[in-house]
Amino acid sequence: MNNYLLLLFTVSLTIGVYAACRALYLKYTHPLLNIVVLSAAAIIAVLAALGLPYEAYAPGKELMTILLGPATVALAVPLYRNRDLLMRYAPAILLSVTAGSAISMVIAGLIALAGGLPKDIIVSIVPKGVSIPFAVDISKMYGGEPALTAAFVVATGTFGGTIGTWLLTRLGIDDAVARGLALGTAAHAQGTAMALMEGERQGSMAGLAMILAGILTAALAPLLLPYLL
Repeated sequence: MNNYLLLLFTVSLTIGVYAACRALYLKYTHPLLNIVVLSAAAIIAVLAALGLPYEAYAPGKELMTILLGPATVALAVPLYRNRDLLMRYAPAILLSVTAGSAISMVIAGLIALAGGLPKDIIVSIVPKGVSIPFAVDISKMYGGEPALTAAFVVATGTFGGTIGTWLLTRLGIDDAVARGLALGTAAHAQGTAMALMEGERQGSMAGLAMILAGILTAALAPLLLPYLL
């Protein structure tokens, strides 16, 4: 297949599958209908059925990931629109995200310790609650495995994005600010995407929490890791 046609096919496939999975989730809103999981599974199935290796999909993936930067910056728009919430709840936001980041690191480290995992694996697991750029740099600084850290980050985001909104609803948490902060702190980008689907307030708080969690995790890592190791 011509390289340009292949590029067009993989990009169209990704957009089409995402749109279909999003529509399915919005119709049924079931936690197991996670958009990222369903989209990835469907794309893998199509590529496998057509006998196309990952290398054939990679150029389209690279083209689409260029948009991640502008998409992240665009999160400032709903945050600006809801800046009154930021001013009103600033102390609570900072305290809750700090607590969430610290608890996430400590619990992950303790579970890894209880499992008897080696030091480099523990370091790779501890920053799994923040987005990949933050997590990978933290892991590198303290002797972790960046590739393994990225895998833990993706798994955390997928799991949090899958059950996060369902769990918050089951717990009776319906405040937009609280839901957004919880999803952004616990499930970074995927949690923020799910929060944006609920509403602009939830999305703005989730985006803020995702960024704060990355900064706070980087700041807390040198304080907590010596105790966890």
